[in-house]
Amino acid sequence: MSVWRLEGGQRANPQGMRETDADGRIGDLVDGALAAGVYRLTFDVAGYFKKQGAAAGFLSRVTLDFEVADASRRYHIPLLVSPFSCASYRGS
Repeated sequence: MSVWRLEGGQRANPQGMRETDADGRIGDLVDGALAAGVYRLTFDVAGYFKKQGAAAGFLSRVTLDFEVADASRRYHIPLLVSPFSCASYRGS
């Protein structure tokens, strides 16, 4: 997964790349403190399934844009994905 910070509504500044752990989670989204702002997460879904030994599906990449309004809060953004569909929501 790649992490971008969106500035000026369009310009995306790279913040790094992360890989899920054995539980399918990413502990820290960025190095250091997460600042308030708009971020983009891009998941290489096709690469993930290929690594798992699964056949390629319909989706190749999933991108989520979200806003961090309060950097002191914890953010949980689940991505539920299969080779043919995905869903996400603001978790607790």
